[in-house]
Amino acid sequence: MPEIIDEEGNLMPPAAARAAAAGGSGGGEEASINLFKKYELGRLLGYGAFAKVYHARDLRTGQSVAIKVVNKHRILKGNLTANIKREISIMRWMRHPHIVRLHEVLATKTRIYFVMEFAKGGELFAKIVKGRFSEDLSRKYFQQLISAIGYCHSRGVFHRDLKPENLLLDENWELKVTDFGLSALTDQIRPDGLLHTLCGTPAYVAPEILAKKGYDGAKIDVWSCGVILYVLSAGYLPFNDPNLMGMYRKIYKGEYPVSQMDLTRFKTVLEQNPGPEPVYPDYR
Repeated sequence: MPEIIDEEGNLMPPAAARAAAAGGSGGGEEASINLFKKYELGRLLGYGAFAKVYHARDLRTGQSVAIKVVNKHRILKGNLTANIKREISIMRWMRHPHIVRLHEVLATKTRIYFVMEFAKGGELFAKIVKGRFSEDLSRKYFQQLISAIGYCHSRGVFHRDLKPENLLLDENWELKVTDFGLSALTDQIRPDGLLHTLCGTPAYVAPEILAKKGYDGAKIDVWSCGVILYVLSAGYLPFNDPNLMGMYRKIYKGEYPVSQMDLTRFKTVLEQNPGPEPVYPDYR
């Protein structure tokens, strides 16, 4: 059965969870819980290795919010405490129309709760799997993505895990960037002027990361944006192979199929030899 959280925000033992589900769900409906006497926690929206995201209702305003529940034990075990602190710090001062807003952070002995803006439209990924987007829609979402990432870079923040699963759509079908769990700040740059942590999702990583010689955080974000644009316009990944190392070779060599679109407009963001500054394409 799904996890149920008690009123203090802690995970309920299996027996108590079963009782809560049976007694409080009205005979078949999904159980909800009053969290910190501020939020009514509802259905599970998604999950990862260290966190689960739920839909919730703000009891003060009646507005929908999303609450990411982070397991402290798993964070400590994975030595990711610094990542969580960085993510909270970054999201607290991010204010951009195409970045998910963090409302507040709550915590108990075992859990951390990110109370965030709710994106009713869900993941962009869920729309892409149904087929490629029109040129106009691809252009719209790419412009919004580049606007958000340009804002991040201007404030010394590098996302480092851009992919359709981390792009949400609100009730007006506007794009929202989320999940800054792997983000880096300028204070993490080494004396050589580069970042060195290996991270990201395989199909979207830049060749500089694969080279393991350090990379510019802004440039690798722009690379990922280029891959996303390709996926939006073509409906499939530019670098794809059933073998992971085979895919990495294609990324490193810049080998991708020509799709039915104007490649000249986004070719700069998949450039193998980028210039000294990251390029933010004006895709109009």
